[in-house]
Amino acid sequence: MERLDEIAGKARLALQAKDGAREKALPLCREAVRCCSTAIRAIHRQEMEPARELLGEALKRIKEAEQTVAGYPEFSGASFVRDAWKEYAEGNITLAIVTGAPLPAPDELGVESSAYLNGMGEAAGELRRYLLDSMRKGDLSRGEDLLTAMDDIYSVLVAMDFPDGITGGLRHTTDMVRGVLEKSRSDLTLAMRQKDLEQRLDKLEKELH
Repeated sequence: MERLDEIAGKARLALQAKDGAREKALPLCREAVRCCSTAIRAIHRQEMEPARELLGEALKRIKEAEQTVAGYPEFSGASFVRDAWKEYAEGNITLAIVTGAPLPAPDELGVESSAYLNGMGEAAGELRRYLLDSMRKGDLSRGEDLLTAMDDIYSVLVAMDFPDGITGGLRHTTDMVRGVLEKSRSDLTLAMRQKDLEQRLDKLEKELH
């Protein structure tokens, strides 16, 4: 037991270093998530270039966070890092679909597959929001395209039949996407029927006059 104090001292120093790395990485990941959330709000405001810049800032912070905890393998799949990557994927996928750009692949973004797929699922929710915003403005021109994108996302996610421990809880995300898709299809169908009825009534009114 003579070495107990020495062993305890080294253990304390090691844990302090690990705790310090975690405490430095956490706020970086929170900042990255904040940048992604702000980027998505910019997308809804049609501010695409600021959105791209914000996503770039998010990437810098995530990479810095990963470098901070690089010496600790137990942090490589930590939830705070994984969540930041998921938000980054969500922002980039939403931006690509809304602007009609090619969909970025996981390896192009540097995002692990499960975080990417969960981010894709979250992006479907943002597409619904974008669709509803357009509908409120009376613009149904992209309704079918957005609905198709959401349907395609659901088809991909529902086929990923793996345990939640591997997919990062993808089953829950998939269930959310199914609900979002069903509501969006119903809302768009109703809006299109209403618009068609209004056009028919306008045509009839002109014919009567």
